[in-house]
Amino acid sequence: MAGSTDYLDPKDLTLLAKHQVLAKRVVEGFCSGLHRSPHKGFSVEFKQHRAYTPGDEIRRLDWKVFGKTDRFFIREYEEETNLRCHMLLDASGSMGYQGDRALSQSKLDYASRMAACLAYLILRQTDSVGLTTFDEKVRVQLPVRGGPSHIKNVIDQLSKTTVGGETDLGSVFHELAPKLKKRGLLLLFSDCFGELESILKGLAHFRHARHDIVIFQIWDRDELDFPFQNWTRFDCLEKNSLKHTVDPRHLREAYLKNLAIFRDGLTKGCHRHRITLVPMVTDQPYADGLGAFLAARNKIRKPGRL
Repeated sequence: MAGSTDYLDPKDLTLLAKHQVLAKRVVEGFCSGLHRSPHKGFSVEFKQHRAYTPGDEIRRLDWKVFGKTDRFFIREYEEETNLRCHMLLDASGSMGYQGDRALSQSKLDYASRMAACLAYLILRQTDSVGLTTFDEKVRVQLPVRGGPSHIKNVIDQLSKTTVGGETDLGSVFHELAPKLKKRGLLLLFSDCFGELESILKGLAHFRHARHDIVIFQIWDRDELDFPFQNWTRFDCLEKNSLKHTVDPRHLREAYLKNLAIFRDGLTKGCHRHRITLVPMVTDQPYADGLGAFLAARNKIRKPGRL
């Protein structure tokens, strides 16, 4: 993979500089910031009134309500917090695919650059980021940290990440979920290839911990339209022993049908668990798709509960 200095393209950063990476749901952090906290405090956004009880601070009484009702009520506010972002990067063998129409990069290269750009944006807004890479098991885990110097740690790790072997996404998710103790924004970069039911159960484990989940599903254009015409040898990128030479014209219809079933099942499963699914294709600049996603997400962000 390329050196770490190649990961942050100034043109991409300029395009995305106006965007913020916001949590759609409440998160937990350490200090005042851009995102709603599950704890009620004294900051900007009013939440509700509650009846006064002995021991409450007098300064929190709402005297206007007292003047109308002759009863004491306390004003409660929605506390704002910083964002804890957990980035999960799939480095299994299938992420090493690179078709002729990709922008001179494999799916893993594409995902890594997108992760680096998002990490930069999140750290720039004084939030915190952690990175986990995995294939069949967790390979590297950088703790969630903030500060300008942390971006170098994240990018250095992304630049070192190479494709591995098989993966079982559901199993890895179940392994990781207990380790991510505080709820936050969870960004998954993966092609999501695997047993659909197992994947959805693993994602449900994260949702049970009340994380706000976004999946960037990385596709190569070849995987979406299966353009192969002549006899072709297909090598499994996760099992070296699996190699088949076939006439792809006889497989195309069945492949596209199964692909549509898989994508529909994943889309419905994510919707059921309130997970955001964002398809990204490697023949399109990631900054364009990422900019459109961030603009739409920030536009519709509303107060709510997990």
